[in-house]
Amino acid sequence: MATSPLWQPADLPPREEIETRAVLKKLASARGALAELKGVSKTIPNEGILLNTLPLQEAKDSSAVENIITTHDELFKAALQTENIKSQAAKEVSNYAAALRLGFGLVQQYGFLSVNHLAQIQGELEQNNAGYRRLPGTTLKNQLGAVVYTPPQDSAEMMRLMGNLEAYLNDDTLSDADPLVKMAVLHFQFESIHPFYDGNGRTGRILNILYLVLKGLLDIPVLYLSRYLIRHKAEYYQHLQQVRDTGNWEPWLLYMLDGVEQTARETITLIGNMRELMQHTKKQLRNYRFYSQDLLNNLFRHPYTRIEFVQQELGVSRITAAAYLNQLATDGLLQKQKLGVSNYYINQPLFDLLAQ
Repeated sequence: MATSPLWQPADLPPREEIETRAVLKKLASARGALAELKGVSKTIPNEGILLNTLPLQEAKDSSAVENIITTHDELFKAALQTENIKSQAAKEVSNYAAALRLGFGLVQQYGFLSVNHLAQIQGELEQNNAGYRRLPGTTLKNQLGAVVYTPPQDSAEMMRLMGNLEAYLNDDTLSDADPLVKMAVLHFQFESIHPFYDGNGRTGRILNILYLVLKGLLDIPVLYLSRYLIRHKAEYYQHLQQVRDTGNWEPWLLYMLDGVEQTARETITLIGNMRELMQHTKKQLRNYRFYSQDLLNNLFRHPYTRIEFVQQELGVSRITAAAYLNQLATDGLLQKQKLGVSNYYINQPLFDLLAQ
């Protein structure tokens, strides 16, 4: 019998034995794929290349889970930081990427994630200071409009649960479960507490990636798990609800571990293709007297680059930066486009790779 509208989250860790034989078996393959991804991500010589491109992929896909749809073209144009008005969807996706970068910076700076940090991340995501819910009324409904679950309504109880989540997130003495299992538990708990007025799903997905970095399973946030969640969106909500309805964690944990494994292997392939493309482009650029590793890095850090980016990152004059880019565009290595009164330059092979 479904009891979800009345069910309320309990303190972590779960009382049930959640690392079943099936979970441990799936855990081994997921950990292996994630370890390989961590190693492969180090083969790109400048981590800024991955930090500027793959989090945008995660931002795009995580926003798509919430039916915020944008194109790669809109997204890369937004990253140009021009004065031209962006689409609302591109703005929201850009805000997600900024929130992910903020969270990564907080993990690097403090070595933990607090309730206040999560509020900062959500504030960057939503571009407001609404903070944690203080008013009752939030419910979760299915596609037919029926209430399937009512999160904690009392703000004091909600914040108590968030304090417990913070402790579970940072204090490994509370549970000896594998970090990947704990990531799935944390995501379930965060979505069940539903602590913000808006942006809970996206903030929860940012938490997934940051937790992997926090526990040393990744060096940088390059696992864009949201693509898997889009492909299996119905199962995502179904498995979340099943834990509330039945107390059975296994299907949810297997679902998330499978997502980590699949996404890690896809990202390994993508990074390998980026590395090969960089090597090919490097050979082409070596024919130019102005070739430098910094120029190569620029063209892969920014799928759409502009004169100002080259000027700043190479430490050259605006005239020199324009000359470099225009020469590469004339020879077909870049595509020159106009946006308002400015020009930008597309690394088309990289764009095609990321847009696949």
